[in-house]
Amino acid sequence: MNKGDLIDKIAESAGLKKADAASALNATLDAVKEALKGGDKVTLVGFGSFDVAYRAARKGINPSTQKEIKISDKVTVKFRAGKELSETVDNKKLKAALKKAKKK
Repeated sequence: MNKGDLIDKIAESAGLKKADAASALNATLDAVKEALKGGDKVTLVGFGSFDVAYRAARKGINPSTQKEIKISDKVTVKFRAGKELSETVDNKKLKAALKKAKKK
C-alpha cells in the first residue's frame, strides 16, 4: 500500500472526499515529523510509538570494495508497534504466507 492507496482507504472509511483525506493525512504526518524534529516521542495507543535516538559514529565496510569506511553519527527514527497492532498482524493466514515465501 502506498500513500495514494492509504488516502483512498481513509476517504472510503471516513466518508470523506479524497482531497480532504489527503489533507488530513498530510497534516497528521507533518505533526508527527515536527514532534520528532523537536525530540518528542509520538505515541498512538494501540498502534505504536515513534521516537528519536542518537546513533554514534562508527566504522563500517564498503561491501563492494571491502575497504573500511567511516560512518558519521546521526539521529534516527525508531518505531515500536503497539500491542493491538502486533496482535492484529500476528494471524494464521499471514503467518502461513510468510512461512511459504521464506522457504522459496
